[in-house]
Formats: sequence, C-alpha cells, structure tokens
Amino acid sequence: MSDKARALAFVFAFVGLGAMSAAALVHYRLLFNPSYVSFCDISSTVSCSQVYLSRFSTAYGVPVAVYGAIWFAGVVVLLAATVFGSPSIRESVPGYVFAMSTGALAVVLYLAYVSVVVLKVYCVLCLTTDVAVVGLFVVSGAATSFPMTTLHRRAVRDLRAAVASPLAILIAVLFLGGAASAVALFPREGSALEPQASSPAQDADRLAQFDRWYAAQPRVPIMVPPEGAKVLIVDFSDFQCPFCKQAYDTLKPILAKYNAEQPGAVRLVLKDYPLDSKCNPNVQNGGPHPSACEAAVAVRLAKARNRDEALAEWLFANQPSMTSETVRKAAREIGQVTDFQEKYAATIELVKGDIAFGKTLNVSGTPNMFINGVKVSGALEPQFMARAIALELQRANAK
Repeated sequence: MSDKARALAFVFAFVGLGAMSAAALVHYRLLFNPSYVSFCDISSTVSCSQVYLSRFSTAYGVPVAVYGAIWFAGVVVLLAATVFGSPSIRESVPGYVFAMSTGALAVVLYLAYVSVVVLKVYCVLCLTTDVAVVGLFVVSGAATSFPMTTLHRRAVRDLRAAVASPLAILIAVLFLGGAASAVALFPREGSALEPQASSPAQDADRLAQFDRWYAAQPRVPIMVPPEGAKVLIVDFSDFQCPFCKQAYDTLKPILAKYNAEQPGAVRLVLKDYPLDSKCNPNVQNGGPHPSACEAAVAVRLAKARNRDEALAEWLFANQPSMTSETVRKAAREIGQVTDFQEKYAATIELVKGDIAFGKTLNVSGTPNMFINGVKVSGALEPQFMARAIALELQRANAK
C-alpha cells in the first residue's frame, strides 16, 4: 500500500470512526433525555434523531452506531499494521480492508435505503459514514495487489504470525475487550428509567432540585374536565414511541398507588399525538413512527370493547416489530375490533382532533404531559413523577 493510499485510508477510517462515535453519543443522549435536540437535527427532513429513534437504529438492543464505531476501529488497527507489521502482513492489509468494506458497503446501502425511502429523513452522520465506507472500499480495492481468491490462505498465515507476537496478542485482546464492553455496557432502551443506586442524601438533594424546578414552571389552562380529581394528568402520547412506553410503564404503578390511597384523586387522560404524517400535519415526510396513526385508531376502537388497556400494553411491548399489518391484527385478536377498516375514517378524525389540541399547547414531540397544567416534556424518572403528583395533592389540599 502506497503512502498516499495509506493516508487516504486513515482519513476515511477516522472520519467514519468520528461519525459513528458521535452517532452513538446522540443515541445515548436521546435515551436519557427525550427532549434532547442533536446538532444534526436541522429540519424535519434532515434529522439524526428521527433516524436513531426509529426501529431500524438498533440490532439486538444495541445501536447500529456502536457496531459501526467498532468496525471503523478495527479498520484503524489493520491500517496500523501497514506501518508496524511485517512485510507480508503489510501486503495483505489492503485485501482485508477491501473484504471488510465490501460487507460494510452492503450494510450502509441498505441503511441509506431505509433512511431515504422508508423514513424519508436524511441523517448527516449516516451520510458521512456512507462516504467513509465507500472511500475505504475504493482505496483498499485499488491498493490490493494480489488475487482475492488467495485471501483466506493469507489470513491463516498472518494469524499464525500474529499469535507468535506478544504485541499483536495484546492489541487483539484490548480491541476485543473494548468492543465487547461497548456492546455489553451501552444502555438499552428503558434503562434510563431504571433506579440508580444513590445515598439518601443524594436522593434528598435531587428531590429538592426537582421541587425548585417544578415550582418555577408556568401553568397553562387545559380544557379537559378533571371529573372530581385533584390531579389531572393529560398525556400526549404515541404508541410507537419508546419514551412513551417508558412514561406509561412509570405512571401505571404510581397511579395505582395513589388511587388505592385516595380513590379518584388522580386522573390520567391519554391524548393521541402520533409522529406519523399520515394523520399528523405537523410531521413531515412520513415521520419516525409510520404505524402510529393506525395504532391510535386501534386503541380507540378497542375502548368500546373495554379492551383498550390490553391493546395499548401489547402495542407498547411490541414496538420494534410494529407495522400497519401487525397493528390491525392485534386490534382484531387482542382488541376484539372487527370493523377497523369501516370505522377508520371517522376515528382518525378524532385522533386529528387530539393532534390539533396538542398543537394549541405547543406540543411537538412525545411524551408530553401536563400535570395540572404544568408541562413536562419527556419521561420523568419514577421518583420525580410521584413527587410531582404529591406536590399537586399538597397544593390542592391546602386550598
């Protein structure tokens, strides 16, 4: 591999590694802060977040970006061998990178299709990665000086040489250990709401900070009848939104606790705000949740059979595989809805009514809650949600 080809390959590898590391960081921030806006969220059609919040952004619960970062790091390690390795290994490296790039090219082309055709959203970090993979494919292909049919024999020979080198073994152990740790330790969806170990003093300090923040929030009038409840929670939600699932799972036991202690004191009203342009005019080019409109209709129709809660739980639990077809099937089998198609047109207008209502309250994402008029964007941790309800009960009882 010539010095020029090596330099170009290093540039493409480091550009790709940087893009994938940034993408993993954005994905991490989105897991812990649903209201986070990344630097590459430029418009409704140029948005990294919409891609990373889609069902195509993970594999086995781990962001694709993490796998991508590991792949580019592996390429960097191989390219380093063209500087420090033996002559035979230096000659083989372009072929190894070319073989890796061939497989990676198929992956990025598929993901580009998903982004542009299915989601109709452009991701700057994804496009940067695509360019890096294509660059490595071209440079390594041009630098390969031997028939690719001999690659497997070269790999066996070079592997034997690497096993005999303590430095090569150390680098391999560090790389594999780092890759395994990245995959194993990256938080999965939902982990942001898992209780974190902390001391009582830390818990008290966090609650005090929350109290100050909550007291400073403005209240907006919500035209939803409380029906005698002291605390009215209006939740604009999307059945295909992972953070809405987190909020739903958080609220359910808290509401059960308070209503067991004070029946009727806390009322939850779910409002539909699907991030799907089929029914939501505030979402452009499809949106990140292409089956959310059908899901909202399905739950409304299931309510007439008293099966709305069962269907909602099924939809939240099956978000990764949700499609229009699976929603309709679940509506029939779980929600006992037999007239989905006949009532769809009329019911979707009710969903659009919720969307218009949300727009008047400046709702733009999900979940978006109003607790007695106090707007809370994103999914609160369980202790903070319980605290907000407790504060509202104290406020109501003090009147």
